[in-house]
Amino acid sequence: MKSRTHYCPSQVYYIAFFLLLCTQAFSQKLYYPDATWDVKSPQALGMNQALVDSAVALALRSENSVERDLRIANMKAYAREPNYTILGPMKQRGGPAGVIIKNGYIVAQWGDVERVDMTFSATKSYLSTVAGLAVDQGLINSVNDLVKKYVWDGTYDGEHNGKITWKHLLQQTSDWAGCQFGTCDWADRPPKEGGIDDWKNRPLIEPGTQFEYNDTRVNLLAYSLLQVWRKPLPMVLKEKIMDPIGASSIWRWYGYDDAFVNVDGVMMQTVSGGGHFGGGLFINTLDHARFGLLFARHGLWKDQQLISAAWIKEASQPSVSNPAYGYLWWTNADNRFPGASPDVFTAIGFGGNYVMVDQEHDLVIVARWIDDDKIDDVVGLVISAVRK
Repeated sequence: MKSRTHYCPSQVYYIAFFLLLCTQAFSQKLYYPDATWDVKSPQALGMNQALVDSAVALALRSENSVERDLRIANMKAYAREPNYTILGPMKQRGGPAGVIIKNGYIVAQWGDVERVDMTFSATKSYLSTVAGLAVDQGLINSVNDLVKKYVWDGTYDGEHNGKITWKHLLQQTSDWAGCQFGTCDWADRPPKEGGIDDWKNRPLIEPGTQFEYNDTRVNLLAYSLLQVWRKPLPMVLKEKIMDPIGASSIWRWYGYDDAFVNVDGVMMQTVSGGGHFGGGLFINTLDHARFGLLFARHGLWKDQQLISAAWIKEASQPSVSNPAYGYLWWTNADNRFPGASPDVFTAIGFGGNYVMVDQEHDLVIVARWIDDDKIDDVVGLVISAVRK
């Protein structure tokens, strides 16, 4: 894969990663799941069985309170947003489910791990990956490039929007102003103060200086990446990531019903980065776990470097404007998971959807529909089980 010098990774990191791979190669071959995923007991991998059992029991009895009819859940969650409308597909959710992966093996699982469910903003970390692939392949020269150099259809016109870089979009610091496919930036999680006129005419913030969680702008990133790839992003993800890691054929990535654009004479749907207005990634727990394992292994799957280790390292770094956030991944810089390494990073979605990656311990934890106030306890038990 072509090396991109703009990452500026430390030589120490590369040397350490190379030595890690060499050590693992000579001591024992890393295990990767094929169609069937091997299961080992926690004890067989040096983990404390009682603590793992406690983590599973806690996850099972800590179901998120969000309604199982996710249409109702969305209407309640976003009731303050002006003219809120569900624009894309939705699906009734299942019950608590999850899996713990250690050294590539399943050491515990609970619930229906094969059920396809919405995953809301955990989708953003998959979108980040599609951006990383574009950088790896030279379709995007640098995350510091102005997006208007690549998307010149008017989306980034104007003094303010013209300053926005790929990095601003990935770190949610762009403050892009506008509307797209039925949603507007100002109507997405509006402030508690003021009204529509105030929100529409707010002072614009210099791109890169302030974090603001905003799905309209994440969807803008998806649209912009479609212009770069010039083929549907689910196709890119399938070909470059999901098929090589052995994911199922039943995951889906949707956009909004009217979010189709003409690309080279073909109408293509631009996908959403979550389920705020419907759509986003619909996926099962085991596919999430494969994706997480790829990132735990620094982008290496068997003998293929599917996405560069440098990108993963960069994407999971704390940003200046919000140390708890990287490139559409949540970091542990704010000690979200007490006791876990600061280098842990997580894909997180509404309703209690988590894909936590711990590279230090070759550990992945996927939890679905868990109480957000209990996930840190579950993670804490698993980390303790590893360290016992």
